[in-house]
Amino acid sequence: MKDSAKYVKIVEWSEEDQCYVGSAPGLIYGGCHGDDECRVFEELCQIVEEAIELYRKEGRLLPPATSGRDLANRMQNVA
Repeated sequence: MKDSAKYVKIVEWSEEDQCYVGSAPGLIYGGCHGDDECRVFEELCQIVEEAIELYRKEGRLLPPATSGRDLANRMQNVA
């Protein structure tokens, strides 16, 4: 498994921005945005890979993983 798979990646529609916004909470601040949901996800995946590469290059420990916490099911119970 790639390290990038250990981080939740979220793409959601933003009414305020009128576009899709991608983020990876716990790993990167900010994210990416665009009109095409799939392209935003692809870009987000690349950003996550680059962030992990920077952490390693700088000799920093990666933040705790955010995947594997059953977030999708837990979010359904909140909605």
